[in-house]
Amino acid sequence: MERTTCCVVGGGPAGMVLGLLLARAGVEVTVLEKHGDFLRDFRGDTVHPTTLQLLDDLGLAERFAELPQRRLDTVQLPLGPDGELFTMGDFTQLPIKYNYIAMVPQWDFLDMLAEAGKAEPTFTLRMNTEATELIQEGGLVRGVRYRTAGGETGELRATLTVACDGRKSFVRDLPELGLRDFPTPMDVRWFRVPREPGDPVGAVGSIRDRSFLVQIDRGDYFQMASIIHKDTDAADRQRPISEFNAELTEQVPWLSGRELVTGWDEVKLLHVTLDRLRKWHVPGLLCIGDAAHAMSPVGGIGINLAVQDAVAAARYLAEPLKQRRLRRRHVAAVQWRRWPTTVLLQRLQRVVHDNVVGPALRGEIDFGRTARLPLPVRLVSRLPFLRKVPPYLLAYGAVRERPPKAALR
Repeated sequence: MERTTCCVVGGGPAGMVLGLLLARAGVEVTVLEKHGDFLRDFRGDTVHPTTLQLLDDLGLAERFAELPQRRLDTVQLPLGPDGELFTMGDFTQLPIKYNYIAMVPQWDFLDMLAEAGKAEPTFTLRMNTEATELIQEGGLVRGVRYRTAGGETGELRATLTVACDGRKSFVRDLPELGLRDFPTPMDVRWFRVPREPGDPVGAVGSIRDRSFLVQIDRGDYFQMASIIHKDTDAADRQRPISEFNAELTEQVPWLSGRELVTGWDEVKLLHVTLDRLRKWHVPGLLCIGDAAHAMSPVGGIGINLAVQDAVAAARYLAEPLKQRRLRRRHVAAVQWRRWPTTVLLQRLQRVVHDNVVGPALRGEIDFGRTARLPLPVRLVSRLPFLRKVPPYLLAYGAVRERPPKAALR
């Protein structure tokens, strides 16, 4: 029988941050990751100011600075018939040390956290190991059953199991947790197009004639997000890819003449969901990150929210786990702490869905026609001090969590 103090299911940003923080605080922790590496395309690559400050507090800032990255410090929109770029948000106006969002391949970020974890004697990362079932005895979750890539099975028992394995987590099926789902008007296609010197920098959004596109500067290419009507992707893929490229250059004329997307296999679909568990915990189990609340890609705040969940969880749970005096109230405190921020940010995303994304896809908003701009855009364009508001929400996610002091370096 294998045993650990805390079993973390899922080696994404939330799981790796939680594992590292707990291990540094002296808690025996085992992270189970079903894949053999962290290489997945079009995973969230945004590292927000609060996470950058966390890495600084953990003594990892220099190591992070060595990773290949691109800084995003402005959010721009092409307004009017000429498509002149207008700055809607400017991170450089925030009076903080890390006044930008770092765009870093997520696999590099996770590899860095894994290396930092290996330096801690109480940290174990088991790749190619998928948690398949909860061990439940006497009304308590006692750990998980797992299966390795080689087909071996086993049990890992733990004082506390933390689900960090995303919106498809198997623990979400527990009826006690009560999943609440919110309708979304869109799905998102992710793809890449080449970037050349002189192209716009930062993040650029464009809404024209029922077409909604976001371009994220990644250095030598743009990471493109095409927002489409919900559940329309499959039918659209029956068309030639040349039609897709033609529509792309019609919306972004300066892309004309470049080799764009060569096949539909280069276009990845994100099925957008927005939901949250009414209850994030049962005895012996806690859910955080997307396992507790799946976020819309609006604002790119999902990773930051998940990391802050992990920081709060480590602060509330490290000492009780280390002292072997964990009580249910300690676990419940994590949800009480993170619930208001989650509800607020999901509510803001639903407002954007209802007032920007949905109307844009119906052709009711067009940035090329000033009279059809949404009210918030008109206000920001007339009142420059409002340009601090979007960066503030993106930077902080409403509140910054502090890690346990024992984890600091």
